[in-house]
Amino acid sequence: MWVPLTGSARLLLLLASLCRRGLSSGSQELRYPPKRIAVIGAGIGGTSAAYFLRQKFGKDVQIDVFERGAVGGRLATVNLEGEDYEAGGAVIHPLNLHMKHFVKELGLSVPKSQGGLMGIYNGDEFVFEESSWYVWNFVKLLWRYGLNPIRMNMWVEEILDKFMRIYRYQAHDYAFSSSESLLHALGGDEFLQMLNQSIDESMQKSGFPQNFINEIVTSVMRVNYGQGANINGFVGAVSLAGADSGLWSVEGGNKMVCTGLLYASKAQLIPGTVISIEEKTRQNGRSGGTVKLYEVTYNSTSGLARDAYNIILIATPLNRKIANITFLNFKPPISEISSPYHQTVATFVHGHINASFFGYQDPSYFHLSGIFTIENPKLFINSMGTVTPVKDRKDALNQLLGPRVWKIFSPQPLTKEQMNLLFLSYDTTAVKTWLAYPHYSPPEKCPPIILHSRMYYLNSIEWAASAMEMSAIAAKNTALLAYHHWYENMDMIDQEDLHERLKTEL
Repeated sequence: MWVPLTGSARLLLLLASLCRRGLSSGSQELRYPPKRIAVIGAGIGGTSAAYFLRQKFGKDVQIDVFERGAVGGRLATVNLEGEDYEAGGAVIHPLNLHMKHFVKELGLSVPKSQGGLMGIYNGDEFVFEESSWYVWNFVKLLWRYGLNPIRMNMWVEEILDKFMRIYRYQAHDYAFSSSESLLHALGGDEFLQMLNQSIDESMQKSGFPQNFINEIVTSVMRVNYGQGANINGFVGAVSLAGADSGLWSVEGGNKMVCTGLLYASKAQLIPGTVISIEEKTRQNGRSGGTVKLYEVTYNSTSGLARDAYNIILIATPLNRKIANITFLNFKPPISEISSPYHQTVATFVHGHINASFFGYQDPSYFHLSGIFTIENPKLFINSMGTVTPVKDRKDALNQLLGPRVWKIFSPQPLTKEQMNLLFLSYDTTAVKTWLAYPHYSPPEKCPPIILHSRMYYLNSIEWAASAMEMSAIAAKNTALLAYHHWYENMDMIDQEDLHERLKTEL
């Protein structure tokens, strides 16, 4: 006998049908939080990712962070004369909101900034030198470059205003599946165009003269990225923003942020080198079905080990010279990311600079603490400047009166002959050679963020621009992306017109 169904009975049957459909499709594990998440890399990107993953997935998920070296990654210090100095990412912009939040939440402090005068050296002479008189600086800039320094600040601020939209988008939990879609959501076609042309081309199109680009813009690119004005326009704008006033750092070293985030995330640090990642099918104890997991093989302190994870975030450059990870049994196979990273050498020298090398007949007139350079084949340095320890020194007066510590960026290690040209005398040195950032060569194609269904590559963003805050932004984006994929919140990914839509919500 057929009996009409009541509304509540129809609802129950519908729910039962949906549950059966989910079980039969093999996606039943998505109804539960993931058990284990792996983050590979404990630099600012990896530790930020662990922090944001904990915020989204809650307290019961196990988060493991793999690190083959020291926590902090490219935020590292070197020791000279018993003091530590920043060897990696050294300064933070006042508009870097994630880094500001981290420092405040972790209870870290910011030391007083040390001012100084800067000069731009062309290999024969200084084409511009700062003065301690603000008015005289303004007159000299106006005489040589006209109003272009002011125009440049306005140009960079316009780009920053658009870039700052990312914080509102992320506050509303929106995520992006590629670095290009993230940039497009912020600045539209303009930002994508900047990826595909050099900063030289971008600024020429905006009406900046070539001598200004060759001297001011190029010198900033060389100190920040060890490359010239041929890098892409977006990273060039980020670099120019990094030459702004108000830059700061963290007391004790910027790597303290990474240590603090790791602790705050309640993640487990696993010292070891990840060798391979393989997709595996395992039995699901909850339902009796199967579940796809990622098996991570790594060298631990006790030998070769393996662990399985529901989600993986890779927060280290997938470059064979940096992280030689093999992806096994993926169908289709994961393409190798072979984009090169740029070598830079940071040399720290405790000694007396040879001012005559830079054209000073009387060393008593030399008062510069920063020397920028322009493109010149005979120049063997990109920049050099005095640095202070990451912890405030009590004997600051002795530091000022005695030999300074100079930090020199160069493409190759300095020879003894080159050191003797730069310094009248020196006693101790320390050298850090590393692949610090991508070798930029527009047009840029950013590597994929989504390597597999639940495996993400945080460092994709570096090919747009490499900076501490960019890594933190990418960390939150990948954490949100992993969360929305897991719970199938597809309406929170790659949404268009977010700027206008969120304005109407105010």
